[in-house]
Amino acid sequence: ADALHSDIKINGCSDSDGEFMFGLDGEEVAYADFNKKEFIYPQPPFIDPITVPGGYEFAVGNQQICRANLKVDSKG
Repeated sequence: ADALHSDIKINGCSDSDGEFMFGLDGEEVAYADFNKKEFIYPQPPFIDPITVPGGYEFAVGNQQICRANLKVDSKG
């Protein structure tokens, strides 16, 4: 069956930088701003806002996992 919507989660990191983002149907829904320490919702004002409760904390946890995996991979 065809899906009604298509979503994506991107989590990437390096030793000094990180990226975490949620998308829906080809649009960015939310992303973590690690400098401001908050989740940003770049959505137009005319839609019902989509929020991710605990999103920033979830992103921080995923970055810790990403950096741990990066250390393991770089030892290979």
